Amino acid sequence: MIIEPREWPDAGFPGIAVDPETLNAVVVDEDRCHSALEASGSLEDRAVVELARGHVSEAAELIVEARYTDPESFHLKVLELDVLRLGNRNDRALERARQILAEVKGTRREATVQQYLGKIQFTRGQFAAAEDAFAKALELRVADAADASLIYSSTVALGRAREQRFGTV
Repeated sequence: MIIEPREWPDAGFPGIAVDPETLNAVVVDEDRCHSALEASGSLEDRAVVELARGHVSEAAELIVEARYTDPESFHLKVLELDVLRLGNRNDRALERARQILAEVKGTRREATVQQYLGKIQFTRGQFAAAEDAFAKALELRVADAADASLIYSSTVALGRAREQRFGTV
């Protein structure tokens, strides 16, 4: 597996990457993250950073506050999946992910939800289901010519799920 944090998949916010072992977003460059957060001022971005720092309750509060101004935000909906997953409410996270997936099936957002579905299944120890979801996310991202960082993230997650399912090669 990838050892150096600089090689970890980008998590979509400066200074945050996806730990290939846990598949959780983590802050890898606090200065860069802090600067980007100050420049942004967005509640949504603050929630992303709090999740990456492992502050699930703080992130949940920020998401609730942000939902007042944008109750239908897709990004906030998927951030809530991470709040549920990291808060050990995996059954609820899985149920909610399936609801969101039904809403976005056949759209460009489906790959994102498949990726989150895979993370939830991975956290639950359901590695075959995680592998299926990550494979679908990867397939959709490649077919959509998504950003290389998204394709890389799905590839790493798929490899990790296979590693857990079949043992380290």
